[in-house]
Amino acid sequence: MKPEMITLKHGDTTIKMPAASLAKLAVASVFAQVLPPAANVQPATLHPIPELGAVWPGQGGFNGGLVAAGGEVPAHYLIIAAQDAGSHEWGGRGRESQANSKRDGFANTVILMEDDHPAANKATAYTADGHDNFYLPAAAELYHCWLSVPDLFAKDTWYWSSTQRSANNAFNMYFDGGSQYGSCKGIELRVRPVRRLFI
Repeated sequence: MKPEMITLKHGDTTIKMPAASLAKLAVASVFAQVLPPAANVQPATLHPIPELGAVWPGQGGFNGGLVAAGGEVPAHYLIIAAQDAGSHEWGGRGRESQANSKRDGFANTVILMEDDHPAANKATAYTADGHDNFYLPAAAELYHCWLSVPDLFAKDTWYWSSTQRSANNAFNMYFDGGSQYGSCKGIELRVRPVRRLFI
């Protein structure tokens, strides 16, 4: 479920962006050139980027900060759901999973959705502001949250990541001190959905 990417090159400049974003820009550009400006209509303005930890209107949660491009995932903002999705088992105890990316929680979650993994299921079931592309964050994404917006998370509990550690364990995060650990997939830990806002 990775977004289709388009690469544009002009001279020494290369831009890589989701195809859907390029399509929106192209349509807006055509309308701007073809349609005359309407009288008494204010020009559309982009909303400013909210401060770290602030609600991002229309995006389904809080601004979790800018995440640098890595691998095949372009730079994006991490949007953190406004609330936890309860406490659930990671699932699949005793079985190896290919959900072992430390950075790409979206890819991990796609893999986990092919089998019975309650934490990933609850994360993907979360919707807000019309967005239904939430997922269970990877270990590095949870660490990014601890560095950027730790106060958005409870301090008296552990949160599951989507990153497997072994057949019996998966990585989790404790926001009181920033500890990451591997716990038994069969215990119930907190789930906090996130989504990506590509720039």
